[in-house]
Amino acid sequence: MDLDTKTIYAQSSDIKSRTYLEYRKDMKQKAIAELEVLPWLREKIREENKNAVVEKFGGDKFIWFLRKGGITRDPDFIVKYPNGEVKYIEFQYAKEELNAYDFKISKIAPKDRKLKKRVPKEDTKILYIIKPTYQYTLLDPAWIVKNSTQTVAAAWGNAPVFRVSRNKFEKILKKDNKLKSVCELIDKKIFMLNFQHEAIEIEKEKLSHLLQQVIDEEKILKIVPKSLDGFFKVCFTLNHIEKTPVNANLWLIYLLSFIDEKLNSYELFQLVYSLDFLYPRVELKENELRKLISGLQQIKKLVINFYKKDGSFQSDKNLSPLEDTRYSLFVINIVEDLTQDLLYYYGNNLNLEPITSIYQTVPRVNKTFEFIAE
Repeated sequence: MDLDTKTIYAQSSDIKSRTYLEYRKDMKQKAIAELEVLPWLREKIREENKNAVVEKFGGDKFIWFLRKGGITRDPDFIVKYPNGEVKYIEFQYAKEELNAYDFKISKIAPKDRKLKKRVPKEDTKILYIIKPTYQYTLLDPAWIVKNSTQTVAAAWGNAPVFRVSRNKFEKILKKDNKLKSVCELIDKKIFMLNFQHEAIEIEKEKLSHLLQQVIDEEKILKIVPKSLDGFFKVCFTLNHIEKTPVNANLWLIYLLSFIDEKLNSYELFQLVYSLDFLYPRVELKENELRKLISGLQQIKKLVINFYKKDGSFQSDKNLSPLEDTRYSLFVINIVEDLTQDLLYYYGNNLNLEPITSIYQTVPRVNKTFEFIAE
């Protein structure tokens, strides 16, 4: 199936049975593609106008998911021209060649209330990429309306769509070999994302007995663990029963104190999982904000020091290099998420480096991919 920006949320009817962290993994696959495509798209637009400015746009310009849920309906990219003209670009991609290509009617031709009919957008183009063939097209919505039939797409929750046949669509596709490295890197990063998130399933299995015995939730909420492992187990359990500790701010500060200990990648995994659980549940005061930023910087330095020339991360001889790398990638991913979230909600003057590409903290993405994919 092809993927339309931010529609994965609408498809996720089981969101209540998953933690928000697991839901974000689905959303982030599209974010990876958008951020990797952006430099190529800039170059493509500038072939026509060298002074055009192309940027990410909308509610996910800085963060790639909405922590409070919901869907951002903004276009994916914005193009600003020297004469003041502004255009928008919606992005879709297909993992394989399809028999037909769908476009959400609401994104292509919203209903005009005055005219009482649907009118194709004039300020928007649709960028469509077929990953395995390195083909693309930049479409005007009017072309889609003219060359399609209206139907519903089961993959998008029976949303109304314009459907363009393969024969018509293939005639407007162009091949660009520069897309080869872009599409390959997208696939590698999505592979890494899925690889790191297996850590959650491993923990679910390890803690399944504990979770099955959660009867008196009030009692569990009163546990104040003395070790990082205990703290993590409580946060993991609370996350899955959708409960928030009463003194979440105190919990967060207490959790950050563990950074001063000598931690391996698994312990850092426990720490950042717990941080990610607590962070959206608090409103940070200035001193708490400073401590969290300092903590994230320390964690980033620690995990980068685990990196080896073969692309693996190794922090402890008692952990296999593969598991060590899995936990390290998880840590990097959460640190990047929290970094962007802090910049978005607490201002950009925070002494934090913005994240412009997911896994940008990994020293050599290709080497790490090769290591875990062997």
